[in-house]
Amino acid sequence: MKHTEDVRGLKNWAKALEDSFFVNENARILQELRESAAREEKKKEFREYLNIENEEVLDALISLEVEPETLVAFTLVPLVEVAWADGEIQQKERDAIIRAANERGVEKGSPTCNLLENWLQTPPDPQLLETWRGYIEELLGSLGERSRAHLKSGTMGRARAIAEAAGGFLGIASISAAEKKMLEELEWAFE
Repeated sequence: MKHTEDVRGLKNWAKALEDSFFVNENARILQELRESAAREEKKKEFREYLNIENEEVLDALISLEVEPETLVAFTLVPLVEVAWADGEIQQKERDAIIRAANERGVEKGSPTCNLLENWLQTPPDPQLLETWRGYIEELLGSLGERSRAHLKSGTMGRARAIAEAAGGFLGIASISAAEKKMLEELEWAFE
């Protein structure tokens, strides 16, 4: 009888161990599903905020643990820096920056919009550009060649559009020397 009780006791312990394993395994699987769903939700946010469809770029942004709203603000830094390069922001430059922000889903009254409005009123601290450069360097390191080229092309195209927004006289000198210098500095960040 003792032997039967020992076997039954061992079976009960074995069953308890097995149940414990499956509880832990189910918890792990459930956690993986939650993390996967959270990643997909974050990708969806990035797609909406930034108009990015490239999976490699999306994965890199998620791995850097950047919030979409923060990234939107960061995409506007080069535009603001170019606009302030000559010491003042022209109304056409301001309008072009606001339009670019709206195209990225920045809504009036949002924290990103408030930050942008602040940058348009007062030149940002030089540390902002340094922070942007560091961020771009880190981001570029996690992207493939094609994605890096796409990021550079989009950023520089928007920055150049801001530089050209003020116009010049009869199309002559539409980009000031200071703006050209800032565009070169921005371009170096991608090298």
